[in-house]
Amino acid sequence: MIIDDRANGGGNVSPMILERLSREAYRLTMSRGSSMIGIVPDAVQVGPKVCLINKYSASDGDLFPWGFRALGLGKLIGTRTWGGIIGISGSLPYMDGTDIRVPFFTSYDAKTGEWIIENHGVDPDILIDNDPIREWNGEDQQLDCAIEEVMKQLKNRKPLPPVPAPRDWSK
Repeated sequence: MIIDDRANGGGNVSPMILERLSREAYRLTMSRGSSMIGIVPDAVQVGPKVCLINKYSASDGDLFPWGFRALGLGKLIGTRTWGGIIGISGSLPYMDGTDIRVPFFTSYDAKTGEWIIENHGVDPDILIDNDPIREWNGEDQQLDCAIEEVMKQLKNRKPLPPVPAPRDWSK
């Protein structure tokens, strides 16, 4: 799976997406007469994952790749993210309709207790910047690198176990 977080200007969905990407299969199911294997919990993404990032990944676009790495989901490919995660909150509006936005909340690492991301961003595991001329001509070097990385990881992928042989209940 290749997740493209480039130019992600933010939002608040990274915790939900990261939680879903972190799911691991703990049970497999099968049905009589079918070779299809079901995975529990539903919608588990098995196999390699990589995430594309760049300098336009900001706010929640910074937090997503940071969480992707912290959860050990896969490699980050591209260039360092923007580095701005301090959230703002507004006050009551002024008479002219404007308001003041105040830095109000941020994040820190639950394991180390250290501040994260702000004024630096998230560094990639594989640093590759798209050449503007090649990109203009339709070549995406970061995406090509991500495809190459996923294909390399697929060679070493351990498949899900097949349906076992029927039990012998006569013993």
